[in-house]
Amino acid sequence: MKRCILFLPLYLFTLLPLSAQSVTKVSHSKAVKTDVVTTGQMTIRKPDYICITTDGGKDQLIMDGTKFTMTMKGKKHTTDSKTNALFATFQRVLHAVINGHPIPTGNDLTMQQSDGMQTITITPSAQKRQLFTTFVLVVDSRTSAMKRLRMNGRNEGYTEYTFQ
Repeated sequence: MKRCILFLPLYLFTLLPLSAQSVTKVSHSKAVKTDVVTTGQMTIRKPDYICITTDGGKDQLIMDGTKFTMTMKGKKHTTDSKTNALFATFQRVLHAVINGHPIPTGNDLTMQQSDGMQTITITPSAQKRQLFTTFVLVVDSRTSAMKRLRMNGRNEGYTEYTFQ
């Protein structure tokens, strides 16, 4: 009987619902006149798991530890923060926000405070051909809740998530 009690809390943790909130995604392309707007959910599980799904689950952005997987328009893109400098900083910032820790400093990020919101811009020092060139994350300073994430791509396009 003792043995079952020891394993029960870990088992229950995997059954607990994850915190979820609504999200609106805007995809902007310079070549297309009208932005594509979809809705979905963001799910967070501490210490470092985030899943954003939109368009009925067709589009996804998943951070699971150091691994990032993005599915857009049926194409799957993966990277790991161990090998990608932009995502390494992004992963450290998201980990800090999720867990309520101070935002780490670095040469590849800037922070601005305005009207109770903290804007964190991540720009890698070594630009290599990537899907995204910069990330801009807006966080509520009082609650540490993510309000907006904008991922700027090449050719003036971007993907922006707004969290409610």
